[in-house]
Amino acid sequence: MPDVDRDRAWLLTVDGAPQSYVDLDDPTHLEFEYAQRLAHVLDTVAEPGRPLDLLHLGGGALTLPRYAAATRPGSRQRVVEADRALIALVAEHLPVPEGAGIEVRAGDARRELEAAPDACADVIVADVFGGSRVPAHLASLEYARTAARVLRPAGYYVANLADGAPFDFLRSQVATFAAVFEQLCLIAEPSMLRGRRFGNAVLVAAHTELPVAALSRLAAADAFPARVEHGPGLVRFAAGARPVGDADAVRSPEPPGGSFGIG
Repeated sequence: MPDVDRDRAWLLTVDGAPQSYVDLDDPTHLEFEYAQRLAHVLDTVAEPGRPLDLLHLGGGALTLPRYAAATRPGSRQRVVEADRALIALVAEHLPVPEGAGIEVRAGDARRELEAAPDACADVIVADVFGGSRVPAHLASLEYARTAARVLRPAGYYVANLADGAPFDFLRSQVATFAAVFEQLCLIAEPSMLRGRRFGNAVLVAAHTELPVAALSRLAAADAFPARVEHGPGLVRFAAGARPVGDADAVRSPEPPGGSFGIG
């Protein structure tokens, strides 16, 4: 069950695991490392302050939508969250400011994505976990093709994923999205990519050139510096992996105990 603890800000937990962190006084403060990396993508895909049409698959406590509303005023944001109890809890304890342009809808991320019109989003942000695992139906070739249809030609798909060595899930995701999108990169801590620990990696996919240099600068300047893997390095990382369809897609692996926490 979702729960909320308050100090200066709010930490939302689901079944005892940290799920979202919200600073109501400063929506640009992002505590979790993966959230910072997702925000780096939002910061670099268009000129600063330009409003975007965003589709968030997975809502949590609306940390990233709040960030986008603060940094890109006028953005239109639609959030799909499957957990109705979580939606109610956030609405009661952590309401978004009136006029923020954030619409929250209860539903399954894949079904809502399939129902979305063509070319309606500048960015799709996927941060969906069933417990601590990415669902299989959000990890397939058919899903990636649907995301590409919903994005505008210059749009970006961004996903928070989790895996550890030997990276069977993460490598398959790179191969799957590379079969649909022309440009890809991964943002993660070097120790995670070297297989020393289980952790989060942000996948970015687009048909247009990615802002790799800008992302690299921002990720390297974080409190826990990350690396942007792309081009030949990403090809080597995913070597031998094959795209997976709905019939073969699997969930991301169960993380070892103590894998996730606050940065």
